[in-house]
Amino acid sequence: MRIAKAIARAGLCSRREAERWIEDGRVAVNGKILETPACEVGPGDKIVVDGRPLPAAEPVRLWRYHKPKGLVTTHQDPQGRPTVFDKLPPEMPRVISIGRLDFNTEGLLLLTNDGALARHLELPATGWLRRYRVRARGRVTQADLDALKNGIEIEGIRYGPIDATMDTVQGANAWLTIAIREGKNREVRKVMSSLGLEVSRLIRISFGPFELADLVPGAVEVVKRKHLAEQLGPKLAGEFGLTETPEQRKERHARGKQKSISDEDDT
Repeated sequence: MRIAKAIARAGLCSRREAERWIEDGRVAVNGKILETPACEVGPGDKIVVDGRPLPAAEPVRLWRYHKPKGLVTTHQDPQGRPTVFDKLPPEMPRVISIGRLDFNTEGLLLLTNDGALARHLELPATGWLRRYRVRARGRVTQADLDALKNGIEIEGIRYGPIDATMDTVQGANAWLTIAIREGKNREVRKVMSSLGLEVSRLIRISFGPFELADLVPGAVEVVKRKHLAEQLGPKLAGEFGLTETPEQRKERHARGKQKSISDEDDT
């Protein structure tokens, strides 16, 4: 494992910050100050940051968060606007978001303490649907929405297949349900605008198998490890330390057999 990743997994900072710490001479491995982050470390290596031993890596965790409208999904905002991370409960560890929601978009935002998990879940190749409830002003037909299943190109950007359903119409406003897989920047708003619709409210209600459900605005709730492991599948769950891999299981059984033999020798 790269040294910067090991530091990030311990919950001290992000990988980028860890790389800067290394460049500043704040990190030592086995008594030697590092000059470059191009260093692989293992369980037997002694890592020291600012003169203190590196804490044990935090277990991989995932949280559901109901992002209210009016927060930016970034750790620092040049414009001084409030951020998602400013508003999290003080007992929360350092986390990063899986993807982003716009300032005026609300709803489900997944948070994790593991950068590798974040990168995996936000990739379009993962294939998980992002579902939104949309309130929009303007006129559109279900036939217009059905055409989005073939994808659409807007200002030179190609958007993949979109599943859109008209739910209700209230005067000049309509409520729609939109499902996308890519989650490109402001995708839903841009696609709705191309149909002549002005989005007045945008709520993400699910991200893959994880749903907003009855989570109230501003609330955060940890996803059970078993549920996360089931959704990732055996291989990835093992890689992220959520379940035992076959190799780990063999090693545990081998240790058990060795202990049994040792106990017999003592009798």
